[in-house]
Amino acid sequence: MGGQLVAPDEAGPDDVVLAWEGADVVAVRLPQLADSLDHILAAMERKRGKPLAELDRKAKQEVVRILEARGAFSVRHGVETVAGALGVSRFTVYNYLNREKGV
Repeated sequence: MGGQLVAPDEAGPDDVVLAWEGADVVAVRLPQLADSLDHILAAMERKRGKPLAELDRKAKQEVVRILEARGAFSVRHGVETVAGALGVSRFTVYNYLNREKGV
C-alpha cells in the first residue's frame, strides 16, 4: 500500500503509532487514499497488460466490482478517477455500481 515508517516522535495526527510493551516504537505513515487508488489502477493495468480504457464493457464492470470491494468509491473523487481510467463517464460507473447492487 506504500506506507512509510517514521520515528514515533515524528508522527503526525494521521499516522498510526505502534507500541510494544507500553513504549512507542514506530509510526506508520499511510499514503493518502487517493494516491492508493492510483496505485491500484496502475496495478490493474499491469495485470491486464493494457490500459483499462481499452477493456470491453464486461471487463470494465469487473474492474468496478473489484474497486468497490476495495473501497475505491469511498475516496473523494473516486468515481471520477475510475471513470477517467476506464475512459467512461461518471454516469457509466454509477450504472455499473447500481447493476451490481441489483438496482
